[in-house]
Amino acid sequence: MADYTIGALSRETGCKVPTIRYYEKVGLMPEPARTQGNQRRYGEKHRQRLAFIRHSRDLGFSPDAIRELLTLSDNPDQSCEEADAIAQRQLEVVETRLAQLAALKSELEHMVHQCKGGTIASCQIIEILSDHELCITHEHAH
Repeated sequence: MADYTIGALSRETGCKVPTIRYYEKVGLMPEPARTQGNQRRYGEKHRQRLAFIRHSRDLGFSPDAIRELLTLSDNPDQSCEEADAIAQRQLEVVETRLAQLAALKSELEHMVHQCKGGTIASCQIIEILSDHELCITHEHAH
């Protein structure tokens, strides 16, 4: 059985020590065993769980969604319908963000192409940034 200090677990997974502690604090990671000197000791299951969390974060899942997925993972005999639904919601979030980024890209391209290379006084980029009504779309507004 692997026995990791928090630093070794951090190096093994590429997850920073404060992040590991945060995941413990919010209940995504179970509390590790402690040595007599009160040093955290992590096992292979901790490493696997942290890898799961990290990969989920890389894919943009929220901590709440990860918590749900971990709960599902802890009960392997149930249907994967809920996991599918969670992944579908995340896909919809990504698709929405991609649409927003496409609109943003289009707007920035428009701004750059409007610039005639004169002075700031006549700069189309500055003018467009000063007046949202000059934008070609308003989809990039937050």
